Amino acid sequence: MDALQALLDRISGIVWGPFVLIPLLLITGVYLTIRLRGLQFRVLGHALWLALVRRTEGDKEGKGVDGDVSHYQALSTALAATVGVGNISGVALAIGVGGPGALFWMWVTGVLGMATKYSEALLGVKYRRPDNAGEMSGGPMFYLSRGLGGGLGKTLGLLFALFGAVASFGIGNMTQANAVAGQIDEVWNVPTWITGIVLVVIVAAVVLGGIKSIGRFASGVVPLMIVLYVVAALFVLIVNVGALPSAIALVFTDAFTGTAAVGGFAGSAFIIAVQQGMARGMFSNESGLGTGGIAAAAAKTAQPVRQAMVSMTQTFIDTIIVVTMTGMVIIVTGAWSADANSGDGALMTSWAMREAFGNVSSGLAPVGSYVVAISLIFFAFTTLVGWCYYGERCMDFLIGRRAVVPYRLVFVAVVYVGATTELTIAWGFSDIANGLMALPNLVGLLLLSPIVVAETKKYFANPDWKNPESAVISDVRD
Repeated sequence: MDALQALLDRISGIVWGPFVLIPLLLITGVYLTIRLRGLQFRVLGHALWLALVRRTEGDKEGKGVDGDVSHYQALSTALAATVGVGNISGVALAIGVGGPGALFWMWVTGVLGMATKYSEALLGVKYRRPDNAGEMSGGPMFYLSRGLGGGLGKTLGLLFALFGAVASFGIGNMTQANAVAGQIDEVWNVPTWITGIVLVVIVAAVVLGGIKSIGRFASGVVPLMIVLYVVAALFVLIVNVGALPSAIALVFTDAFTGTAAVGGFAGSAFIIAVQQGMARGMFSNESGLGTGGIAAAAAKTAQPVRQAMVSMTQTFIDTIIVVTMTGMVIIVTGAWSADANSGDGALMTSWAMREAFGNVSSGLAPVGSYVVAISLIFFAFTTLVGWCYYGERCMDFLIGRRAVVPYRLVFVAVVYVGATTELTIAWGFSDIANGLMALPNLVGLLLLSPIVVAETKKYFANPDWKNPESAVISDVRD
């Protein structure tokens, strides 16, 4: 087991090292931001209005257009899959290892990732196709194989679908189920096997109904869980408001000088901060991973650009809001320092919350731990649900619709395995699987950027583009 862990660490170090995925992520994000003329800054307000206020396209119920779920439900499904353990444990661990500067590089992945997510979603809607059951199916496997075409496109599409199906059992299943069972056992002393059974039943009840069931569940649960967590984090920041200016300054100074909490020579601290920030930032918001295109393809929409604007708000909400809350809580309370840094991200966040609530009243200290435990449980559970959909779409591409129901059943069964088994290698496996998914997707986004730019220019050339009922329809041919 130790030898396998060491091997996974070496592979992950190569994939997420300074010469492979991180520069490709940065290049793609910067390139798309320039080609789209900073679209994520120019239209963010309108995009948030479409996602959170307008919610549907067409008539009141979103009828009359292709797709299975509303703008809002597609966004909620994407948020369900991305706002997970990484937002609590992953962020804290990145700062614990890479220092406060890692948060800056998470912000970089968020800001640049909005352009990347926009492009993924636009292409996901443009190249989507109904499966044999009439449900819309799209994502990198479709826009790579159909958009690029030829042997290269088909190979990249197949690789993405294969890595995506495998990764769904790592990042999207076992690690999440294990986090839920571990938290419930630690806080309420409930045996993991009991939690495993309960999780299996609830996950099955949601995912066996397909994307419409997942969309309804996500749209109801995801906003509530995010709001509750952000409110609790804001409380911590208010309690520690005096330390906030210096904490913010520390994020920016350490981003370029580095202060690795676990040690390392001065020159390596900067690299560690960048690596941890970029890796955990992508793990959290999934911009560049390609999953945003899968969720977007299910939306009821007549225009790829409109859904792309909605989809990019997912990265904004996940990283600029939720990740920032966790990161600042860890920094202002000093939880990232050697005294509080146990190497366990969830414990660091729990310590920070407990300290903040306890500073107000000793009787409130346990509330901080409960906030983290309950938030992690909900975040992890919704990630399970969202990633089941991603995995089944990959299986549908690889094998066909006949593979969807068996995949769902196996996915549900693996939930129990994840909840009841020690997963010492699961996080390393997940990092590698994420990287292998991202590589073909990022290459495809660069090659397909002319399509993204052409669609975007045509849409915004219409003076009535802010009207959701506008008749601007895609006519850039496959």
